[in-house]
Amino acid sequence: MKLAFVGKGGSGKTTMASLFARRAAALGHPVMAIDADINQHLAAALGLDAEAAAMGPVLGEHLADIKDHLRGTNPLIPSADLMLKTTPPGPGSRLLTVRESDPLLDALFTEHDGIRFAATGGFVDDDLGVACYHSKVGAVELLLNHLVDGTDEFVIVDMVAGAEAFASGMFTRFDHTFLVCEPTLRSVGVYKQYLGYAEDYDVRISVIGNKIDDEDDVAFLREHVGDALAGWCSRSKYVKAAERGSVGPVGALEPENLAVVDAARERAVDGGKDWAKFTRQAHEFHRKAALAWGNDRVGVDLADQIVPDFVLGEHLLRAPAV
Repeated sequence: MKLAFVGKGGSGKTTMASLFARRAAALGHPVMAIDADINQHLAAALGLDAEAAAMGPVLGEHLADIKDHLRGTNPLIPSADLMLKTTPPGPGSRLLTVRESDPLLDALFTEHDGIRFAATGGFVDDDLGVACYHSKVGAVELLLNHLVDGTDEFVIVDMVAGAEAFASGMFTRFDHTFLVCEPTLRSVGVYKQYLGYAEDYDVRISVIGNKIDDEDDVAFLREHVGDALAGWCSRSKYVKAAERGSVGPVGALEPENLAVVDAARERAVDGGKDWAKFTRQAHEFHRKAALAWGNDRVGVDLADQIVPDFVLGEHLLRAPAV
């Protein structure tokens, strides 16, 4: 399952993403976790050494390598220069899986407590004023487009805060989106923004309430998000300790909060996967990107790369190495 964690800055989305990933891994599920936020905090939340993680490879700096690897022997993509972040796979493309070893994933991901972790990479001085952050998360979008996963596997992406997550078609790359929401008007306002952006694309959105103090907080969320509310987490001594650098076993999370994490996982699994929709939306956004700027940049019609009957999930074998 491909899962996004989104929400207002400070709502606790990174914390919730890390708890979800660590709990799923502890239960024996194959797990990938990707930090796609401009503020890179997921590594520390997962229990990795933050300084060491910051020194490791980041996806945004290896976009050319990612493109060249994923295009494989696809005859419709003779050069990595002809790939956009929206480029879908086709015959000959290299497809990735959550469980298997792969030269690209092995180089760019770090293994920690059963979780394969990678970061997009934050802004650096050279980016200021000249680079768009969405050019960095393009690496994540390409990986998701070429990743075959099952309902017992979890690919968890900690997205950029606020409505920026909808600035590209990447928001359609997920089987389920979890919006972490505090009991405040600003936080539910972000939820309503998300709902408005997503309503035309059949995006499954569930709300996880966070920093809940009492029944009035729960009632407030129910009033504003209704049946989208999957559960709520009370203020947590476990989380406070983790934010101070003491990340204990995930099973030590307060039982009522751990039950919310489990309920979210079950809700995602119950929703299932729809490979036909995933493929259809990939093709739609690739056409949009080609028409908007891609074709002018490379001088050919990139929509010709689309193979309508190539449905990801029905093609499980990698292309042979070249």
